[in-house]
Amino acid sequence: MSATLHQWLAESLPGDVADLVGRLKGVPEIGHMAIMPDVHMAGEFCVGTVLASAETLFPGAVGGDIGCGMCALAFDAEADVLEDRQAAAQVLAMLYEVAPNKRHHRALAPVFPVELADLPLSPGLEFLKKTGGDGHLQLGTIGGGNHFVELQADVATGKLWLMLHTGSRNTGQVVYHHHLPAARRIAGGVLAMAADSAAGQAYLRDVAWAREYARANRAALAQAVGRALEQTLGVMPLADTFVDADHNHLQREMHFGQAWFVHRKGAQAAAVDQAGMIPGSMATASVHTLGRGCPEALRSSSHGAGRALSRNQARETISVAALKQQLKGVWYDHRNAHALREEAPGAYRDIHAVVRAQEELTRVVRTLRPVLSYKSP
Repeated sequence: MSATLHQWLAESLPGDVADLVGRLKGVPEIGHMAIMPDVHMAGEFCVGTVLASAETLFPGAVGGDIGCGMCALAFDAEADVLEDRQAAAQVLAMLYEVAPNKRHHRALAPVFPVELADLPLSPGLEFLKKTGGDGHLQLGTIGGGNHFVELQADVATGKLWLMLHTGSRNTGQVVYHHHLPAARRIAGGVLAMAADSAAGQAYLRDVAWAREYARANRAALAQAVGRALEQTLGVMPLADTFVDADHNHLQREMHFGQAWFVHRKGAQAAAVDQAGMIPGSMATASVHTLGRGCPEALRSSSHGAGRALSRNQARETISVAALKQQLKGVWYDHRNAHALREEAPGAYRDIHAVVRAQEELTRVVRTLRPVLSYKSP
């Protein structure tokens, strides 16, 4: 029996994506699938895929950056505090210190959260909690690729907002690869494990830990950036505006009168009035959303604009001059222009088309434009 399949598309599916979706639809263990408008290839499961299974877990349908997501925070100032080049340069320099891409110096690393230290992990993974280890030193770091810290302006009010995107760093990758040997290939060629097996239960527990780590990572980063902006610009964060939403996870949910294991890879939960964020690119709009709880979408929405070009394609086709042209009006570190070509706005889909394609999944409550974009190559 084939899975039910619903799609919200901004454009026709590329052939390789359509082939993969068709193959997954035929996997007997998958009951429901929802395809988001930012869908694109990424291994044996596409980014922008939501699937529900009754008894089976699919590690590839979550991926290695478990708990990856975004958070947003407003400040008691307008975004024009960054109109001055000197102020923008000062903020960028401070971001390199408080939001490193790889790890903190041991003396500067945040205190490891007690709630994470107390949560159980499988034997062989407890080193992730070790003081001075990677799990500790990477807490409050951003990572590379499409992870970012961005300062934005509310288009309607001019208010200054922070949006950042990062996940569980190397801890999620360690959890993912630790459990892969217990998975077996099933019909359709995908790796899976039984949810009620010892291996499945251990995987669920460790995924929950990595997801909490990712959430703590974003909170630590937001706090550090907030302190930096207070020091450099004299602005204060508004704690009651903080919103966090992740988009690589696995959790038990009720749908269609039954409990399912819902896997989201590059898709966020969008239950009725659930807050979310959909970023565009370094030079295009982002939106804050509230979910509509669409049943056929497994109460989900997209997590971004989605790539139109692979990283290799972007490097091959987008020049430094083109990148600089696309980023006019946005503060960024020009020294990184060559490396940032793979993150150029031209490498991403039209965010407005993506948002229109999922109007029955979310409603937009705020539109923001980028003012300063920080990515650490």
